[in-house]
Amino acid sequence: MSARVPHLTAKLQGFGTTIFAEMSALAVATGSVNLGQGFPDSDGPREVLDAAIDAINGGLNQYPPGPGMPVLRQAISAHQQRFYGIEYDPDSEVLVTAGATEALAGTLLALLDTGDEVVVLEPMFDSYAPCIAMAGAVAKPVTIRPPHYAIDPVELRRAITPKTKLILFNSPHNPTGRVFTREEVQLVADLAIEHDLLVVTDEVYEHLVFDGLEHIALSSLPGMRERTVVISSGGKTFNTTGWKIGWVCGPAEVVAAIRTAKQFLTYVNGGPFQPAIALGLGLPDSFYDHLAADLQAKRDRLMPGLLEAGFTVFPTQSTYFVTVDIRPLQPDGDGMAFCRALPHRVGVVAIPTEVMYVNKHEGRHLVRFAFCKQLSVLDDAVERLQQLG
Repeated sequence: MSARVPHLTAKLQGFGTTIFAEMSALAVATGSVNLGQGFPDSDGPREVLDAAIDAINGGLNQYPPGPGMPVLRQAISAHQQRFYGIEYDPDSEVLVTAGATEALAGTLLALLDTGDEVVVLEPMFDSYAPCIAMAGAVAKPVTIRPPHYAIDPVELRRAITPKTKLILFNSPHNPTGRVFTREEVQLVADLAIEHDLLVVTDEVYEHLVFDGLEHIALSSLPGMRERTVVISSGGKTFNTTGWKIGWVCGPAEVVAAIRTAKQFLTYVNGGPFQPAIALGLGLPDSFYDHLAADLQAKRDRLMPGLLEAGFTVFPTQSTYFVTVDIRPLQPDGDGMAFCRALPHRVGVVAIPTEVMYVNKHEGRHLVRFAFCKQLSVLDDAVERLQQLG
């Protein structure tokens, strides 16, 4: 049990400093190869970067409109129509946010009351549980387990109670890299309709899908557009994670509620970056195809090295990440201790996956490596990890 943090609200006791900040600081302090936090080490498309520079030079440096610049809201609407065949009114059904993290926070704070329950798959991105807690609600995790990370229909159904307000659904899934099948996505939709629930979908990795698989947008299924809040961002797609440009799409009355909460968080952000992301969203299919192919090649470079280093390596179909079981190398399975020691042992940083579980024992022995790095960096990491044997 972690020590109580003075002055911190009871809602956030036990969460502490995000593991990504801790491990990235450790990477700097030890001069390690950072395969922990999921950010690329190369810039995105030149035309997107130039559009931001042009916007700064063109004077777009003051507050943008509260819902986001019209050019970006229109581009988001066009993107949803182009890739998923879903129409959203850019004026009333699209909201620009400070990344997907704020979109999630604003959504959960807007929609949840004290005592409401949120059904969520675990492992989960590390902001989910704190945001649910800040809203006074309760996370009800449904564990997906390696090697295949499939959704158990019985467990998912059992998690829904009369207190359930919404389902928080992440696909493509961080940290497992799972792209849920049409049948699994339909299961979530069926349960939402049966129990009259909203679904919040985190789709930030929507374009980072490998092996010819398809990301199924839950909002595109029959009966789901009117009960789904779609969250995504430009950071992962355009290698601009520091810009923090995200968005929410959904029914007008739900987006209005989220906008009410969001306006008291950041109010607005990223003025000159908004038209740049708008330009990016309109790039041709060849850009999106190359993006996925490049990351797939990086995955295929790192995974054999992790196997050779002695880990049990689980398949990943998307995102920036691959999960390993450390027990062949560390029989006690203490992933947190392993990750804190790894930079000092061989100069590599990874993330202990247990921080992404409510039920910590489920992920205690699992560790996540990021492969969204240049091939030379991945090769350097693999060479260092060989020393573990």
